[in-house]
Amino acid sequence: MADDGGRTIPIVALTATDLRCRIAAGSVSVADVVEATIAQIDLREPVVGAFQWFDPDFLRHQAVELDRMRRSGRPVGPLHGVPVAVKDIFDTARIPTENGARLDAGRVPGTDAAVVARLKRAGALIAGKSVTAELAFMGPGRTTNPVDMSRTPGGSSSGSAAAVAAHMVPLAVGTQTGGSVIRPAAYCGIVGFKPTFGAIARTGVLEQSRSLDTVGVFARTVADAALLADAIHGADPGDPQSEAGPPPDLTRIAGSKAPVAPTFAFLKPYGWDEADPATHAAFAELADRLGAQCFALDLPPAFDDAPVWREIINHAEMARSFYRYGTRPDLLAPQTREALERGNAISARDYLTALDWQRTYLAGLAEVFARCDAVLSPAAPGPAPEGLTSTGSSLFNALWSLTGVPVVTLPLLETDAGLPMGVQLAAGRHADGRLLRTANWLAEWAAGEEEP
Repeated sequence: MADDGGRTIPIVALTATDLRCRIAAGSVSVADVVEATIAQIDLREPVVGAFQWFDPDFLRHQAVELDRMRRSGRPVGPLHGVPVAVKDIFDTARIPTENGARLDAGRVPGTDAAVVARLKRAGALIAGKSVTAELAFMGPGRTTNPVDMSRTPGGSSSGSAAAVAAHMVPLAVGTQTGGSVIRPAAYCGIVGFKPTFGAIARTGVLEQSRSLDTVGVFARTVADAALLADAIHGADPGDPQSEAGPPPDLTRIAGSKAPVAPTFAFLKPYGWDEADPATHAAFAELADRLGAQCFALDLPPAFDDAPVWREIINHAEMARSFYRYGTRPDLLAPQTREALERGNAISARDYLTALDWQRTYLAGLAEVFARCDAVLSPAAPGPAPEGLTSTGSSLFNALWSLTGVPVVTLPLLETDAGLPMGVQLAAGRHADGRLLRTANWLAEWAAGEEEP
């Protein structure tokens, strides 16, 4: 428990930002955090199933070292003692990384992925490996949705989203190739942030699609998402598509006050007519409440094909990346097996044409992003679907994943039954800080803390 001016707050209910400050000040020890984390995982994990690998003794060992470091007076990192769940496609030295695949059962890497190494340098507490859909695609893992156990948590970063939503950890990392950060965050009612493509190096991460794969983060607040993304940002020689540059300073920018109230472009994405009626009603009300700050955006009809071109790139590159898995189709989920078959049948002409459209769409969006602070749209066609045999639809995420722009989802809306519906915001490439500041403004406005 942590004391807050006479109020006792469970440690697992603290934001990562608050938790980091309390640990640095010595009012909470990392050992306290670990015991609270273990107790919460023991409570929720049997039903939620968010972790592929979890060892309480490993957490306790980290706590001893981190507490000793703080007491010594040495400088501590920005995530010192804060628990972070790591999707089970990020290599972790001497800890299993099985990629959600039967062919990789028992696989134990010898080195850490670049992201994991950066987490450790930042002082993060590696809480465990979170469940992924098979090979980070669409074959669901065992994780359930903490909001409603009968519904999917989304995918492929299902365990990461569920662990944060169930207060087992305040932060988690995942990846997105289609909608694998934004969709599960929306379904589970938390914040998901996919930065600009190439902002975070993928060295040591399972490669599915080298033109699309992007490392993203999960948190319960925008400030926490910025904190984690800052800590793991940066290029690495092992990922030629990662982009070198100065630190983005997302935490400072996200927490700064916008000079003027932001402007939003409301997009009804391709597939809008088939979206859940609750989505139609909720977003119509949101746009109406924003008033003059929100204008309707109509993209040219050519943008309707973005999901098709994204899928062509994804499947063609999957067939290359997952060749060895394809030699044992009997050990793959039907969704993975079918995608590999489609990828093997894609012609070079269609693949190269899809890459051309990737650049064309990005150029076409430049004018749109010049007119607004963020494009606003639903994170998914509706709330989390019932059943655990599907991870839901990434249709509304396709354009943003294809073009590699930064995207964030906020848990601002819900159905009459209390099911979360995410509000998706997108901005131009490398406008990550501005996007998070805009998202923070919208979250505070929705909570009544900002004037429209």
